[in-house]
Amino acid sequence: MITQVGGIIWIAVFSYFKYRKSTWNKRKRLWSFSFVYTLCVFFIVPILAPLNSRRALPVFNDHIAPHNLGYVLLCRNYVHNDLFNYMAFHSENYHNGISGLQLIYLDAGFPFIDGFPLLPHLSHHDGRKIDLAFQYQTKAGEAVNSNPSLLGYGVYVEPLDPKITQAQKCKDAGFWQYDYAKYLGFNINKDLIIDGALTKFMIDDLLKFLPAEKIFIEPHLITRLELDQLSSHERSKIRYHGCHAVRHDDHLHLQISKDY
Repeated sequence: MITQVGGIIWIAVFSYFKYRKSTWNKRKRLWSFSFVYTLCVFFIVPILAPLNSRRALPVFNDHIAPHNLGYVLLCRNYVHNDLFNYMAFHSENYHNGISGLQLIYLDAGFPFIDGFPLLPHLSHHDGRKIDLAFQYQTKAGEAVNSNPSLLGYGVYVEPLDPKITQAQKCKDAGFWQYDYAKYLGFNINKDLIIDGALTKFMIDDLLKFLPAEKIFIEPHLITRLELDQLSSHERSKIRYHGCHAVRHDDHLHLQISKDY
């Protein structure tokens, strides 16, 4: 359920040991599984995923990269061919436009089977959704490819106006999960703050092209990043995700159309 392919590889490896009546102890078997799993993740799964119209997002690239290798090792960096091409185009725009930085992605999708849930997300099940990190800068104003969160989630950009309490409203309405990611965030760099200009540039560039169907982001950031000043067509694609989801002021969620 966490990696989609890990259980199959586990069964295959330990069934082999059972068939061969191996005398290897538990530690050696676990090391063997880890080796086979890593081999499959980097060499076998990427070859098979295109059979389901999925491709692995780049790992080492000047334009786009995962927040950390955990997303790759857990096979959560796969997207539909359409989204792969779209992100390749956009990340090059972002890098060559005004930033010179990489576009950083978080959870995307699994390599196989439409409809297979990417827990804990509600929708990442068809390869057409991806979570992207905001752009951050140091307090000195230097844009960096770093994130205050160890996992990429859970370190929120809090509202400038303390009267804006969307998170509390959702929790008061019984949606306890709304900000649960704060317990997983592990703020490892408290000196980083959101780079409003570059984050707006990233979002604006995403919305200029046809495949972008919607972007989920926390309402208070729409005003803070001046996204309400975009064209009406672009603004209509920026949505509030609702209390049934989780906070989106630690990342944004991009979805492309199935008709693309």
